[in-house]
Amino acid sequence: MLYVTNYDSPVGKILLASKDNQLIGLWIEGQKYYLGNLKEDIQEKDDEIIFTKTKKWLDKYFRGEKPQITELDLAPSGSEFAKNVWEILCEIPYGEVTTYGKIAKKIANKMHKDKMSAQAVGGAVGHNPISIIIPCHRVVGTNGNLTGYAGGIDKKIKLLEHENVDMSNFYIPAKGTAL
Repeated sequence: MLYVTNYDSPVGKILLASKDNQLIGLWIEGQKYYLGNLKEDIQEKDDEIIFTKTKKWLDKYFRGEKPQITELDLAPSGSEFAKNVWEILCEIPYGEVTTYGKIAKKIANKMHKDKMSAQAVGGAVGHNPISIIIPCHRVVGTNGNLTGYAGGIDKKIKLLEHENVDMSNFYIPAKGTAL
């Protein structure tokens, strides 16, 4: 059984999902891949311990504090490749960004390959089931392109501004722009 609860945030209503008292999902209402590929029965249950901890974490984050990802028991579901990408996302410090290309180089090194596709990395970043906490909003295109965010570019911008990222070198891409 999967449990869900809601959290009202400055970027919109958020749905949290848990299984075995681990956080498996955090989606901003209306984002792509909402609920991901969850196939099990879902029941609303607000009093799960992981939900209490996650809501406190989000309260701190939206107050401008810098809670640690390790404070929460996360269990995102995905391929080994995707999990490797999400692990790298967790290393991006507050107020900083990295590029899909840089993540691709790290993944290539980890997998003992000469290179890795930035587009493949982009796919894994876009399917991150625990947005905000696993900070996929901190990934940008090589030339400052604020390319895609499953929650919407407007939400990505709000999150980056909230973290005091200097936005002067970033731009919103025209549709179809590559990573």
